[in-house]
Amino acid sequence: MNKSEKASYVINTLEDIYPTIPIPLQHKDPYTLLIAVLLSAQSTDVKVNQITPLLFDRADNPYSMVRLSVEEIREIIKPVGLSPTKAKAIHRLSEILIEKYKGQVPKDLDLLEELPGVGHKTASVVVSQAFGIPAFPVDTHIHRLMYRWGLSNGKNVVQTEKDAKRLFPKEKWNKLHLQIIWYGREYSPARGWNLDKDVITSTIGRKSVVSDYLKHKKSR
Repeated sequence: MNKSEKASYVINTLEDIYPTIPIPLQHKDPYTLLIAVLLSAQSTDVKVNQITPLLFDRADNPYSMVRLSVEEIREIIKPVGLSPTKAKAIHRLSEILIEKYKGQVPKDLDLLEELPGVGHKTASVVVSQAFGIPAFPVDTHIHRLMYRWGLSNGKNVVQTEKDAKRLFPKEKWNKLHLQIIWYGREYSPARGWNLDKDVITSTIGRKSVVSDYLKHKKSR
């Protein structure tokens, strides 16, 4: 298969497996999604989903959040890790949303990336999931699978995003990036990977990846 054929196979297979997709991070509006995605950096969605109800019970909008001190925020979010940095970012970005955007989360990717603690991936998730604007946020699962499937060279997430946007139709991006994430978690994880269950990689995967897996499996 060439890359275009592989991309079509991925789309069709994932649509069969995940016709509807659960949203990884619990949220009720753009602001709570923004905070949840910020908290997910170097943490897990499960852990974030345990913490955000506690935080949002105290403050689920910028006006309530700025009434909390940075220390109060830090104590609540401590279990997700990097809490001092994240607490400062959450407090300051809430101030900025009030000062510049009347408490609303901007839809523009560049404006989002100007907020404290908000990188390109976080901004892409927000515009995609909160506003329905086509974006292709690349996390570790997507980066890994694009390489395993021979759709990207795996050098960095920036290149992986460019390759994904080039290969997949724009109207598919918002759903597809979530489908790939769930597939990576369930069928093609970094550890405990079982190629027999990974139908996409076993069908279209990079030969070197499949070969290395089989060698490793045989040596055990």
